[in-house]
Amino acid sequence: MEIRVVKNILEANEVIASQNRKLFAEKGVYVANLMGSPGAGKTTLLEKTIEHIKGRMRIGVIEGDIATSRDAERIAAHAIHAVQINTGGACHLDGNMVRGGLEGFDLDQIDLLIVENVGNLVCPAEFMIGEHNKVMIISVTEGDDKPEKYPLMFQVSSVLLLNKIDLLPYLDFDMKRFQGEALKVNPKLKIMAISCKTGEGLDNWFRWIEERTSKKGS
Repeated sequence: MEIRVVKNILEANEVIASQNRKLFAEKGVYVANLMGSPGAGKTTLLEKTIEHIKGRMRIGVIEGDIATSRDAERIAAHAIHAVQINTGGACHLDGNMVRGGLEGFDLDQIDLLIVENVGNLVCPAEFMIGEHNKVMIISVTEGDDKPEKYPLMFQVSSVLLLNKIDLLPYLDFDMKRFQGEALKVNPKLKIMAISCKTGEGLDNWFRWIEERTSKKGS
């Protein structure tokens, strides 16, 4: 019975996600679903991305958190329109929540919509929101065993951003093992080593997101 209920929830969500996807296509908006653990650097990555491409692309941000509007306030400080969705305890955003958040935007005035999902390495991977790509960010401080422990997150992501590489000299992190296990889970996964603090590797990410936005997810 429990399996059937979970399946029903996922199927119902996929219907709404498909409707969202159709709307994004009609409006010509590219949507990235940014996922990762609390503290991995999701909001900082967003700020760096905004600083780089603001003025050349019209950007909107949806912030998903269990509580508070702190992340949305950080984004708004960059003169970017951000909508905060508080889940009240739910560990992820779903298609319906995002649909509600879209009411706060004029999609005709947006080229790129980035959805920062709730900090979690499990639930966000299971729920489509209508995005073109799922992007995962993980920090080296979380350890090199995460592809084995949380395989679904790696399986559904198009890009993996390995953040805080400036801390590698101080950590027991096996880069070769991590990359090997990640690609074993998802051979098509594009891995980018970055540091939001120093800026190392961010150009690769900027280039990737700009290319996708210009193609509107094609």
